[in-house]
Amino acid sequence: MKLWVLRHGEAEPRANSDAERRLTAQGREQVLRSAAQLLGQPLQAIIASPYVRAQQTAALVHDALGFAQPLRTVPWLTPDSDPQQVIAELDRLGLEQLLLVSHQPLVGALVSLLEHGHYRHPAPMSTASLAELDGDWPLAGLMTLRSLSHP
Repeated sequence: MKLWVLRHGEAEPRANSDAERRLTAQGREQVLRSAAQLLGQPLQAIIASPYVRAQQTAALVHDALGFAQPLRTVPWLTPDSDPQQVIAELDRLGLEQLLLVSHQPLVGALVSLLEHGHYRHPAPMSTASLAELDGDWPLAGLMTLRSLSHP
C-alpha cells in the first residue's frame, strides 16, 4: 500500500467556526506545489475531511492531477479524529494507492503512528506538507516514511 498524507494549505485565521476556515491565496499556492509531487502517481482515491479548507485543498489537487474519480469526504479525517480509527478505516477501504487530506494534530500523529507505532514524536506537518508512506498494510509501526516535503 502507498499512502500520501497531505495537510491542508494555509487557511484564514478566523471564521464563524474552525470547520468554515477557507484557504488563503498563499495556501492555494502551497497546495499546488505539493500537488505537483503527485503527478504520475496511480492514485485510486482522494479522501478528505469535511472542513472547508481540506475540501478546497482536495479539490485543487483533484483538478491539478486531472483525477477522474470524485473526491470522497469522510467524517473520520477532522483535526481531532483518532488516528487508530483512521487506520481501521484505511484497512476497511482496501485500497492500494490513496491520498488523505486532513489537519493537524491528526496528520502528524497518524504519520508517526504508522511509521513508529506511537504518537510520542508527531511528524512535523506544516501547511501543505506531504508525507509519503508505504508498507504491506496500514498498521501502526508497519509503514515506512519515504518522504516528507514542505512547500
